[in-house]
Order: sequence, then structure tokens, then C-alpha cells
Amino acid sequence: MEHGAFGDQSNATFSLTEEDHTLANAVRFTLNQDPRVTFCGYSIPHPSDARVNVRVQTTGDPAREVLKDACQDLMLMCQHVRSTFDKVVVDFRANEGVRAMNID
Repeated sequence: MEHGAFGDQSNATFSLTEEDHTLANAVRFTLNQDPRVTFCGYSIPHPSDARVNVRVQTTGDPAREVLKDACQDLMLMCQHVRSTFDKVVVDFRANEGVRAMNID
């Protein structure tokens, strides 16, 4: 849900339900890497409320599009980490396996 972007599309607050610090901090980090972002931060209104508010201010681009781009970048980063991890596990099992653990 988007709040406060009725006039100026470059500033908006997005409310993400059923989320916590895990996603919010990753999105904040990714947004702050974007040169179009002048400010990004998040808050959790109450610890028992599973909701995160993400504030995005840009240099002029629509905040909604910048957030969408950041989420896509974050998905690509996660896919890269996952594929790298899977490859290392396969390589470890093929080359070392149980012998490297010295379980005997």
C-alpha cells in the first residue's frame, strides 16, 4: 500500500504487511545503492504489528518505479547468492564429501 504520493510522485511511503526487519533492511540497502534515491528509511510502527513502512524520496523519478527496480535488483542478488551456494555444495559433495569431515 502506498501512502502520501498523491501530489509529488518522487516522495512516498509504502506499507508492507506481514514483513519485518529481514526484508525491510534488504530493501533499504538496495534502495540506498540507487543514485536516484535521496533518502530511504524504514520503520516498524509497533513490534506486535507485522508491518513495515518504507519511505522513499528520489531526485525526481517516481518513487513507486524506483522501489520496483530495487525489488527486482534484490531478487537478482538473491538468485545469484542461491545459485552460487548451490554450486559450491555440489562441488564440495563431488570433490570432498564425507572424507573431508573426518567423522571416523
